[in-house]
Amino acid sequence: MPQLPSEYFPPVGEADAEGLIGFGGELSPEWLLDAYRHGIFPWPITDFDAPLAWWSPDPRAVIEFDRFHVSRRLRRTCRSDRFEVTHDVDFRNVIRGCAMAPGRIGHTWLTPEMIDAYIHLHELGFAHSVEVWHQHELAGGVYGVSIGGLFAAESKFHRVRDASKVALVHLIEHLQRRGFTLVDIQQLTPHTARLGAVAIPRAEYLTRLAAAVELQVTF
Repeated sequence: MPQLPSEYFPPVGEADAEGLIGFGGELSPEWLLDAYRHGIFPWPITDFDAPLAWWSPDPRAVIEFDRFHVSRRLRRTCRSDRFEVTHDVDFRNVIRGCAMAPGRIGHTWLTPEMIDAYIHLHELGFAHSVEVWHQHELAGGVYGVSIGGLFAAESKFHRVRDASKVALVHLIEHLQRRGFTLVDIQQLTPHTARLGAVAIPRAEYLTRLAAAVELQVTF
Protein backbone atom coordinates (compact mmCIF):
# COMPACT_ATOMS: atom_id res chain seq x y z
CA MET A 1 0.00 0.00 0.00
CA PRO A 2 1.51 3.37 -0.95
CA GLN A 3 2.35 5.82 1.82
CA LEU A 4 0.24 8.86 2.53
CA PRO A 5 1.81 12.15 1.41
CA SER A 6 4.09 13.94 3.83
CA GLU A 7 2.52 16.51 6.12
CA TYR A 8 5.50 18.84 5.84
CA PHE A 9 7.46 18.18 2.65
CA PRO A 10 6.80 18.23 -1.10
CA PRO A 11 7.13 14.97 -3.05
CA VAL A 12 10.77 13.88 -3.19
CA GLY A 13 10.64 13.94 -6.96
CA GLU A 14 10.84 17.72 -6.63
CA ALA A 15 14.34 17.53 -5.11
CA ASP A 16 17.14 19.07 -7.16
CA ALA A 17 19.97 17.11 -8.79
CA GLU A 18 21.88 16.90 -5.51
CA GLY A 19 18.85 15.76 -3.56
CA LEU A 20 18.03 19.06 -1.86
CA ILE A 21 14.30 19.27 -1.27
CA GLY A 22 13.89 22.39 0.85
CA PHE A 23 14.95 24.70 3.66
CA GLY A 24 13.53 25.60 7.03
CA GLY A 25 11.10 23.65 9.14
CA GLU A 26 11.69 22.17 12.56
CA LEU A 27 13.80 19.52 14.24
CA SER A 28 10.80 18.35 16.25
CA PRO A 29 10.01 14.62 16.49
CA GLU A 30 6.96 15.16 14.27
CA TRP A 31 9.03 16.68 11.46
CA LEU A 32 11.91 14.22 11.80
CA LEU A 33 9.75 11.09 11.84
CA ASP A 34 7.67 12.34 8.92
CA ALA A 35 10.89 13.03 7.01
CA TYR A 36 12.42 9.60 7.58
CA ARG A 37 9.14 7.90 6.70
CA HIS A 38 9.26 9.65 3.31
CA GLY A 39 12.92 9.18 2.44
CA ILE A 40 14.06 12.62 3.63
CA PHE A 41 16.68 13.58 6.20
CA PRO A 42 18.09 16.83 7.63
CA TRP A 43 21.66 17.85 6.94
CA PRO A 44 22.68 21.46 7.65
CA ILE A 45 24.75 23.04 4.90
CA THR A 46 26.92 24.96 7.39
CA ASP A 47 27.42 25.17 11.12
CA PHE A 48 26.27 28.79 11.21
CA ASP A 49 22.91 30.49 10.71
CA ALA A 50 21.85 29.11 7.34
CA PRO A 51 18.32 27.64 7.27
CA LEU A 52 18.05 23.93 7.97
CA ALA A 53 18.34 21.89 4.74
CA TRP A 54 16.44 18.67 3.95
CA TRP A 55 17.61 16.04 1.45
CA SER A 56 16.47 13.02 -0.52
CA PRO A 57 19.33 12.00 -2.84
CA ASP A 58 19.01 9.82 -5.90
CA PRO A 59 20.53 7.25 -5.85
CA ARG A 60 20.36 6.22 -2.19
CA ALA A 61 22.98 4.11 -0.41
CA VAL A 62 21.95 1.08 1.63
CA ILE A 63 23.64 -1.84 3.32
CA GLU A 64 22.25 -5.17 2.17
CA PHE A 65 22.56 -7.94 4.74
CA ASP A 66 23.59 -10.54 2.16
CA ARG A 67 26.33 -8.31 0.75
CA PHE A 68 27.80 -7.03 4.01
CA HIS A 69 31.48 -7.92 4.04
CA VAL A 70 33.60 -8.29 7.16
CA SER A 71 37.31 -8.99 6.74
CA ARG A 72 38.85 -11.91 8.57
CA ARG A 73 40.95 -9.54 10.66
CA LEU A 74 37.93 -7.50 11.71
CA ARG A 75 35.95 -10.66 12.42
CA ARG A 76 38.73 -11.84 14.73
CA THR A 77 38.67 -8.48 16.48
CA CYS A 78 34.89 -8.70 16.95
CA ARG A 79 35.24 -12.17 18.48
CA SER A 80 38.10 -11.25 20.77
CA ASP A 81 37.68 -9.89 24.29
CA ARG A 82 39.33 -6.60 23.37
CA PHE A 83 36.03 -4.70 23.32
CA GLU A 84 32.71 -4.80 25.13
CA VAL A 85 29.59 -3.89 23.12
CA THR A 86 26.31 -2.49 24.48
CA HIS A 87 23.08 -0.96 23.13
CA ASP A 88 21.45 2.30 24.20
CA VAL A 89 23.62 2.62 27.30
CA ASP A 90 25.19 6.00 26.46
CA PHE A 91 23.41 7.51 23.47
CA ARG A 92 24.29 11.07 24.49
CA ASN A 93 28.01 10.47 24.49
CA VAL A 94 27.89 8.45 21.26
CA ILE A 95 26.27 11.29 19.33
CA ARG A 96 28.57 13.81 20.96
CA GLY A 97 31.53 11.60 20.06
CA CYS A 98 30.35 11.62 16.43
CA ALA A 99 30.23 15.41 16.48
CA MET A 100 33.71 15.70 18.00
CA ALA A 101 35.42 13.04 15.87
CA PRO A 102 38.82 14.05 14.42
CA GLY A 103 38.39 16.12 11.26
CA ARG A 104 34.85 17.16 12.18
CA ILE A 105 35.52 19.66 14.95
CA GLY A 106 34.29 23.03 13.70
CA HIS A 107 32.92 21.41 10.53
CA THR A 108 30.38 18.90 11.80
CA TRP A 109 26.80 18.77 10.56
CA LEU A 110 25.88 17.71 14.11
CA THR A 111 25.07 21.13 15.46
CA PRO A 112 23.89 21.48 19.09
CA GLU A 113 20.31 21.70 17.80
CA MET A 114 20.73 18.47 15.84
CA ILE A 115 22.22 16.71 18.84
CA ASP A 116 19.34 17.80 21.08
CA ALA A 117 16.80 16.68 18.46
CA TYR A 118 18.24 13.17 18.17
CA ILE A 119 18.56 12.85 21.94
CA HIS A 120 14.84 13.65 22.10
CA LEU A 121 14.15 10.95 19.49
CA HIS A 122 16.19 8.54 21.60
CA GLU A 123 14.12 9.38 24.67
CA LEU A 124 10.99 8.63 22.62
CA GLY A 125 12.40 5.26 21.49
CA PHE A 126 13.13 6.15 17.86
CA ALA A 127 16.90 6.67 17.95
CA HIS A 128 19.41 4.08 19.14
CA SER A 129 23.09 3.65 19.72
CA VAL A 130 25.66 0.88 19.81
CA GLU A 131 28.52 1.58 22.20
CA VAL A 132 31.95 -0.05 22.10
CA TRP A 133 33.99 0.04 25.29
CA HIS A 134 37.71 -0.47 25.82
CA GLN A 135 39.09 -0.73 29.34
CA HIS A 136 35.78 0.64 30.67
CA GLU A 137 35.99 3.78 28.52
CA LEU A 138 33.79 4.64 25.52
CA ALA A 139 36.00 3.79 22.54
CA GLY A 140 33.53 4.24 19.68
CA GLY A 141 29.99 3.82 18.54
CA VAL A 142 27.27 4.34 15.98
CA TYR A 143 23.75 5.76 16.18
CA GLY A 144 20.71 6.04 13.96
CA VAL A 145 16.95 6.30 13.66
CA SER A 146 14.61 3.31 13.80
CA ILE A 147 11.05 3.20 12.44
CA GLY A 148 9.52 -0.25 12.01
CA GLY A 149 11.95 -2.26 9.89
CA LEU A 150 13.95 0.80 8.79
CA PHE A 151 17.23 1.74 10.44
CA ALA A 152 18.77 4.96 9.17
CA ALA A 153 22.42 4.84 10.28
CA GLU A 154 23.47 8.43 10.88
CA SER A 155 27.08 8.57 12.07
CA LYS A 156 29.85 6.68 13.84
CA PHE A 157 33.10 7.53 15.59
CA HIS A 158 36.11 5.91 17.24
CA ARG A 159 38.72 6.83 19.80
CA VAL A 160 40.41 3.42 19.67
CA ARG A 161 41.34 1.70 16.42
CA ASP A 162 38.60 -0.57 15.02
CA ALA A 163 36.02 0.50 17.60
CA SER A 164 33.65 2.10 15.06
CA LYS A 165 34.04 -0.88 12.75
CA VAL A 166 33.15 -3.26 15.57
CA ALA A 167 30.13 -1.08 16.36
CA LEU A 168 28.94 -1.24 12.75
CA VAL A 169 29.38 -5.02 12.49
CA HIS A 170 27.48 -5.49 15.72
CA LEU A 171 24.73 -3.12 14.54
CA ILE A 172 24.20 -4.89 11.20
CA GLU A 173 24.12 -8.33 12.80
CA HIS A 174 21.73 -7.09 15.49
CA LEU A 175 19.37 -5.52 12.93
CA GLN A 176 19.30 -8.71 10.88
CA ARG A 177 18.45 -10.78 13.95
CA ARG A 178 15.67 -8.36 14.91
CA GLY A 179 13.99 -8.59 11.48
CA PHE A 180 14.88 -5.20 9.98
CA THR A 181 14.75 -5.07 6.19
CA LEU A 182 16.24 -1.70 5.23
CA VAL A 183 19.51 -0.14 6.44
CA ASP A 184 19.87 3.36 5.03
CA ILE A 185 23.31 5.03 4.96
CA GLN A 186 22.20 7.91 2.69
CA GLN A 187 25.29 8.25 0.48
CA LEU A 188 27.86 5.75 -0.75
CA THR A 189 31.51 6.27 0.20
CA PRO A 190 34.62 4.23 -0.74
CA HIS A 191 34.72 2.88 2.83
CA THR A 192 31.09 1.72 2.89
CA ALA A 193 31.41 0.31 -0.64
CA ARG A 194 34.26 -1.90 0.60
CA LEU A 195 31.88 -3.22 3.24
CA GLY A 196 29.38 -4.16 0.54
CA ALA A 197 27.08 -1.14 0.58
CA VAL A 198 25.34 -0.34 -2.69
CA ALA A 199 23.52 2.62 -4.25
CA ILE A 200 19.97 1.99 -5.45
CA PRO A 201 17.54 4.27 -7.34
CA ARG A 202 15.50 6.51 -5.07
CA ALA A 203 12.29 5.03 -6.47
CA GLU A 204 13.38 1.55 -5.37
CA TYR A 205 14.42 2.90 -1.98
CA LEU A 206 11.01 4.52 -1.47
CA THR A 207 9.19 1.29 -2.36
CA ARG A 208 11.26 -0.66 0.14
CA LEU A 209 10.91 2.11 2.72
CA ALA A 210 7.10 2.09 2.53
CA ALA A 211 7.09 -1.64 3.33
CA ALA A 212 9.82 -1.44 5.99
CA VAL A 213 8.24 1.25 8.17
CA GLU A 214 5.05 -0.82 8.50
CA LEU A 215 6.84 -3.85 9.96
CA GLN A 216 6.18 -4.71 13.59
CA VAL A 217 9.80 -5.04 14.64
CA THR A 218 11.74 -3.17 17.31
CA PHE A 219 15.38 -2.38 17.95
